[in-house]
Amino acid sequence: MYSYSTHQGYTRYASLASRTVFITGGASGIGASLVEAFAVQDAAVAFVDIDQQAADTLCAELVAKGLKRPWFALCDVSDIEALRASIVAAQQALGDITVLINNAANDQRYDVRTLTEQQWLDGLAINLHPAFFAAQTVHAMMIAQGGGSILNISSINTQFGPPNLASYITAKAGMLGITKALATDFGNDNIRVNSILPGWVATPKQLEKWLTPEQEQEWMKRVCLKKRLGAHDVAKMALFLASDDAAMITSQQFVVDGGRA
Repeated sequence: MYSYSTHQGYTRYASLASRTVFITGGASGIGASLVEAFAVQDAAVAFVDIDQQAADTLCAELVAKGLKRPWFALCDVSDIEALRASIVAAQQALGDITVLINNAANDQRYDVRTLTEQQWLDGLAINLHPAFFAAQTVHAMMIAQGGGSILNISSINTQFGPPNLASYITAKAGMLGITKALATDFGNDNIRVNSILPGWVATPKQLEKWLTPEQEQEWMKRVCLKKRLGAHDVAKMALFLASDDAAMITSQQFVVDGGRA
């Protein structure tokens, strides 16, 4: 079982206590570490995912560690109306959302020579479109609370373009565009919008499907820090950017990859 242990030593940010946080794709991988990290801050955490079993397991693990059980709803984020409804339901349960993390993604590989129109559109429907509409939905909530923080999880693949990820890379590049646009449009409302670009994070999914020992050996040759990148490393950046310590940081891109050359 993959452990989302609080031994990772998350810095405590007083400004995050009791803040309502909504995370998409929070049941596993980076999302699960985000859920844990904000739960450690005593934030009111809500998340959605399509994997009920993984969500139940995560919630049970966090409760066993003495943390408050997160609010969870089963939701396919590509269904925008269902996503909107989940955000409103979380607001009704926990209060106005002032931290939104657009994390849900699917990095399915496709040969570009045979990639179909539907596969292309499905990639955008999961990896790009929900970020905008989730931000649009929480906008009024954040205004009501005097501001907020939106974090869009992009990818360093937008900088290096590895093979067979055309739709995914395009969507993740679009996340950077959404960040810039919303930082401008929401700035007068004291809403900050930033992007985090993780490197090759060693989640259970990546280890099972793509991050072979040989691939990891090649990755280590290309990074400055010769250590395996964990989901908690991304969560630590998210905590800072969501906190009041980052009150004057917006419209920026933050790479967490161990120094990929």
